[in-house]
Amino acid sequence: MEAVKATAAWVASRSSHVTLDSSGIENFAERIKDSIPKVEWNFEGTHYFDNGPLTVQYLLVLDALNFCFWPDDELNYDHLAVGLKEALQNDSSAFDADRLQKYTGLELRKMLKWPRPLPLEDERVRLLHEVGFELEKSFDGKAENLVKACDKSAVKLVELITSHFPGFRDHSVYKGHQIFLYKRAQIFVADLWGAFKGQGYGELKDIESVTMFADYIVPAVLQQLGVLRYSPSLSDIIESNREITSGTEEEIELRACTIHAVEEIKESIQKKTGNQVLSAELDLWLWAYGIACPSLQHHRTLSIYY
Repeated sequence: MEAVKATAAWVASRSSHVTLDSSGIENFAERIKDSIPKVEWNFEGTHYFDNGPLTVQYLLVLDALNFCFWPDDELNYDHLAVGLKEALQNDSSAFDADRLQKYTGLELRKMLKWPRPLPLEDERVRLLHEVGFELEKSFDGKAENLVKACDKSAVKLVELITSHFPGFRDHSVYKGHQIFLYKRAQIFVADLWGAFKGQGYGELKDIESVTMFADYIVPAVLQQLGVLRYSPSLSDIIESNREITSGTEEEIELRACTIHAVEEIKESIQKKTGNQVLSAELDLWLWAYGIACPSLQHHRTLSIYY
């Protein structure tokens, strides 16, 4: 994930709408350095887990659809995770590759027990079809074969996902340079590692290479904690709940600066304690912190990469 780290740092060094506060980074690192909060992957029992290949299939489907909940004030990640879990518990063939290619928006809604159209529903259906098609074409229909092909490397697994599944190719262009963010591809890797506790399908020898997952919750948390600073114009957009278009400088800076900020926090903690911190662990805690703050104002962007 060096391309993600390097291009995020490049954006952060040129950013005008979002900046890193060095004292805020140091203060936060000092605050958590001796007792980094641990959040269990399945801390609320929301996910399907059977310690086998069906869990891997579930996670790939989950992370293919894990984006953009905010346009519907009542919809959240748990609806997706629990809905897919229950679908699989009711029918173990629900995520077979051939069936993934045939789902409609209405069928997806029924699966999630959602009474109205989902945000970016057509895109969600398209991505289900894409996952089913490519699994059938290249991996004998099974996500476990995708994971086995990575030879226990998180970096290689991200490369496999982004090369085979276009919907996971989270790229942007910023001031003429290509920027790599790879939120959902890396979440799949981290979900595997977290679900299987670093064993079996989750044994990934270079999990420390994974960065945080640039969404719309964690930037808001880091801003509240004094790690990120927003320009007055960006603050006004966010506070007034106006949409920030995907691919704009503001949107890319929010995500890239968040990635770089977490890398800086990790480095500071390591210097203070000598202990290595995983981005995936920090991200999970920051995300859980943000979800627990109903008053948190986040930026709004309609995109399959959120």
